[in-house]
Amino acid sequence: KSPSPRQNMPVRYFIMKSSNLQNIDISQQKGIWSTTPSNERKLNGAFWESSMVYLIFSVQGSGCFQGFARMGSAIGCEKSQDWGSAGFGGVFKVEWIRKESIPFQFANHLLNPWNDSKKVQ
Repeated sequence: KSPSPRQNMPVRYFIMKSSNLQNIDISQQKGIWSTTPSNERKLNGAFWESSMVYLIFSVQGSGCFQGFARMGSAIGCEKSQDWGSAGFGGVFKVEWIRKESIPFQFANHLLNPWNDSKKVQ
């Protein structure tokens, strides 16, 4: 693929928590994601100000990451009925890079300096 027009900008990473595995499956099949409106401004800002935005997905309570994707578009106003739940904002494209269940214990060595150096999970 052609290089990002923002190639000299930083790369950003976000952990996306899902309430269920079905949402992850829908995302992997359709290449879309939707989050709460409170997350939209942060993600859109990162999309426009970064060379790349990676989303690392985890289902709450699973003890695992389910894979990771690259944010493929800004978040729009269009909503999706795929999740069938109120409270989600607009849909955006994601390009899945890896679809695999990885236990948190494999990432115990990763600490988040912006969250009191807590484990990344």
